[in-house]
Amino acid sequence: MKRKGTLNLTRIVLAVFFLFAVVLPLLGMFSQLTSPGASAVFGTEQFKAACMNSVTVSLTSTAISLVLALAMSWVLCRTNIRFKGAIAVIMTLPMLIPSLALGMGLVFLLGSNGVITNALGLNYSLYGFWGIVMGSVLYSFPSAFLLLYDVLKYEDASPYEAADVLGIPKLNQFFSITLPYLRKPLISAVFATFTLVVTDYGVPLMVGGKTTTLPVLMYQEVIGLLNYNTGVAIGFVLLIPAVIAFLVDVLNADKGKSSFISKAFAIKPNVGRDVLGYVAGIAASVAIVLPLGSFVLVSFVQKYPVDLTVTLANVGRALNLNVGDYWANSLFIAVAVAFIGTALAYFAAYITARVGGRFAKLLHLVCITTLAIPGIVLGLSYVLFFKGSFLYGTFAILVLVNLVHFFASPYLMAYNSLSKVNENLEAVGSTLGVGRLSILKDVLIPQTIDTIVEMIGYFFVNCMVTISAVAFLSTTLDMPLALLITDLDAQRLTECAAFVSMVILVTNIAFKIVLAGIKKALHRRATASVAQAA
Repeated sequence: MKRKGTLNLTRIVLAVFFLFAVVLPLLGMFSQLTSPGASAVFGTEQFKAACMNSVTVSLTSTAISLVLALAMSWVLCRTNIRFKGAIAVIMTLPMLIPSLALGMGLVFLLGSNGVITNALGLNYSLYGFWGIVMGSVLYSFPSAFLLLYDVLKYEDASPYEAADVLGIPKLNQFFSITLPYLRKPLISAVFATFTLVVTDYGVPLMVGGKTTTLPVLMYQEVIGLLNYNTGVAIGFVLLIPAVIAFLVDVLNADKGKSSFISKAFAIKPNVGRDVLGYVAGIAASVAIVLPLGSFVLVSFVQKYPVDLTVTLANVGRALNLNVGDYWANSLFIAVAVAFIGTALAYFAAYITARVGGRFAKLLHLVCITTLAIPGIVLGLSYVLFFKGSFLYGTFAILVLVNLVHFFASPYLMAYNSLSKVNENLEAVGSTLGVGRLSILKDVLIPQTIDTIVEMIGYFFVNCMVTISAVAFLSTTLDMPLALLITDLDAQRLTECAAFVSMVILVTNIAFKIVLAGIKKALHRRATASVAQAA
């Protein structure tokens, strides 16, 4: 009876959480679409131009990101080049810094006074359509790469061996075997990448120039002019591609169950192919590392680009501007979201994966639906819904909005891991008089501890780099460090802005290293326990 009461209480807590954290804010925001001010926005030339810019930039960036992601996935999975692990890590580094910082890195390299621009004597403008595309590709490429790479490295080699025996050319094998195998992840990558680009305002804000996209227009209208009608109208439009992407991804789910038995690829020696792989790997690594490395260069020079004398003065100047306080704000928010979010997502996944029932199905739908809400839309909905409440203007609302914004992916991690554990475990435990709580504590959590660590890492890193969900909600007292980049850049404190970007990158890398150490320690402890039991 006590166990049933605990489960019911958990259900009630989760239902109330999603009602007040997701459903009511969004309904409140979109109810304002009926106001004359909001509906009039759709007919303005400014809106039409921004909408066209967003679509063309997103389509171009998505196409380039997908081609590059597929090429690099092939290089790491189908060639004999060395240092594949290091290259794979480098491919994901842009995920560890805000999109604002990526745009700023491009300015340091290719702006009118950029390092590469001056070194090569280039005469062109980074700002505008192609500048946004370059930054958006850098920003969205890691997500597309991970989606394709994680699938391609587990592909079964058997169909290819059969095709070789039948004398089918390699190009035909690619179109007949590889592409059908990648159909699901490719479609997911297309929509995920498009949504990521179309809802981002960091890169366009830094390198867009006169090319205004919908998120930038929304940011300027709400932050600069407090014009919430325009924000609501644009928020509704930005939600459309995210919802379509979500629906296509759900409907595109593979119906059949994949086999657990697959034959690994025996990659044959091929000098020409491997040379091509090295060239692609080095080129991609340099293209990613250069913008990140530019932060280090600019952070420790006297005055970029006039005086490149090495100095530590920028560190002191940044600390005098309270960078340390904003960094502490980010750490507090990220740690709070990481642990509260992981606990909430794990218990939600436990109910949907292990308990079942009508409530579980509804809860699962709500949990994965949060994936379709862009951060900038969620942030505006919180402004309109919570304004005047005790939460508004506090750390609590920043923790809440980040928790909801990043909830879906960690939830799915836990859901997939818990679903793999024997489904009859609870029934057997009930027969033996072992309660659900004991099974959860002694069996499920130890078996999924790696997933829990990954969930913590996902929440933390994304909270450190996000700008969209918190842009409308933070104050000068609780502002996260990432939002300080635009303020410093606007004040022409370029060196301090670069230092802030570097601090965020180093913080995330350090946290990733700590988590990797924790996972190794847990594995050693588990191995020692098994050996002791034997």
